[in-house]
Amino acid sequence: MRRRTFLLSSTAAAVMGSFPKISWAGSDGVLPKSRMEVLGQEMAYTDIGEGRPVVFLHGNPASSYLWRNIIPYVSGTHRAIAPDLMGMGDSDKPAMTETYKESRDYLFAFLDALDLKDAILVIHDWGSCLGWEYSRTRSERISGVCFMEAMSPPFMPIASFDALGPFKDFITGVKTPGVGEEMILNQNLFLDQFMRHGSPNGALPENVMREYNRYYPTPASRQILLDWPREIPIAGEPSDVHAVVEANSSWLPTTTFPKLMFHVDPGAIINMNTAAYLKKNLKSLETVFLGPGSHFLQEEYPDEIGKGLADWLTRV
Repeated sequence: MRRRTFLLSSTAAAVMGSFPKISWAGSDGVLPKSRMEVLGQEMAYTDIGEGRPVVFLHGNPASSYLWRNIIPYVSGTHRAIAPDLMGMGDSDKPAMTETYKESRDYLFAFLDALDLKDAILVIHDWGSCLGWEYSRTRSERISGVCFMEAMSPPFMPIASFDALGPFKDFITGVKTPGVGEEMILNQNLFLDQFMRHGSPNGALPENVMREYNRYYPTPASRQILLDWPREIPIAGEPSDVHAVVEANSSWLPTTTFPKLMFHVDPGAIINMNTAAYLKKNLKSLETVFLGPGSHFLQEEYPDEIGKGLADWLTRV
């Protein structure tokens, strides 16, 4: 497939202009959810529409709510599936000691139970690490991946704390016993600072943050929000997650399935340099540059992402 790059200010805007603006019940609309028992726990998920499956995977500290204003662009022509990762959102909250491994086991069992065929993944943050691994190990089920702010080369795997740049002090603090608990459990920095105020386009509305915070009303309930960043592999540790990220990053440039990347400037994981690397090194890649933004593109550019994804799905 020929590599194509869209800039929203020109080509993409013209291509996507025919799609109407769609929303559910406003910016805080909550999608309907079902529940499935997975490995003895219940996973909550949205499942709307019919046709080719499109699976939306969120990361930390979000839930499937992250995709609420993007799914409507897809669900009229496709089956849109968006789980809450185990321990997050409305899914059960079992105690987990190996966050990535156990989250992967629950998610993969859930996806396998759906018996997906010819599926598209839409992935972000830790959902991208999980999604890349699922695509790598279940290639017969997946036929394309849309990604944004994803854990991918050359940033991943992370060689050292210095390689984190402006996030070095924050991640160092999070990984430090006692300090991380104060930051994430007591001060709720991931939600009330990083997510709420992280965008150069302004703070997220109170009603939106209220829904994100609904799942984590107490310091103890936020343990998983702390456990996830402590799993970020830096300088080879933790070794099991490092091995997964390293395998994903080595495998990705060899793949030929269709890919769509949304990115912003400066971003948090995919900055402009990383985006340039991916454009050069990934096969069958189309890209959409959205403009100024940070990590939660779905909150900053939901309609642009929805339109771009819907357009791409007509061609893959």
